[in-house]
Amino acid sequence: MSPRALLLATALAALACESTPVEPALNAGAPPAATTKTAAAETKTYGAAIAPAAPVQLGEVLGKPESYEGKTVVVEGEVRRACSRKGCWMELAESTSNEARGARVTFKDYGFFVPTNSAGAHAKLEGVVNVQTMKKGHVEHLEEEGAKFANKNPDGTVREVQFVATGVELTR
Repeated sequence: MSPRALLLATALAALACESTPVEPALNAGAPPAATTKTAAAETKTYGAAIAPAAPVQLGEVLGKPESYEGKTVVVEGEVRRACSRKGCWMELAESTSNEARGARVTFKDYGFFVPTNSAGAHAKLEGVVNVQTMKKGHVEHLEEEGAKFANKNPDGTVREVQFVATGVELTR
């Protein structure tokens, strides 16, 4: 891909989250989610299949994020919130309580989204752990989409644990 085309694609991806909401099934040309039903619950898969590895406890990652930074892990937790416009991020937490520790989840290469009504679902994901300080403008953008930040710095920035997921399973 030429540098000009790559720059254009990157700019479009950055702006797409701010555009008109779309149905999750139309998410950036990604194939429809796979669905598995059991007697008690329904699981939908978004993105790539998750490796059959034993999950790392979310609390362990949140308690020592620097020791997991840059590593690919499988974790499980509760979806506390999701982007209200397109489903291009979600908050994975130890519980749906606002007081529970959590992390923001984005999706590798903007390649898939989760439904905007994902809050309350149980999630299993595979992704890379990042610890990042977000600029004030990005924090404000996410707040417009429904994000909440408990530990905002006085200058409006936020340091948070994030996952860049390659695959997500949501169970209701």
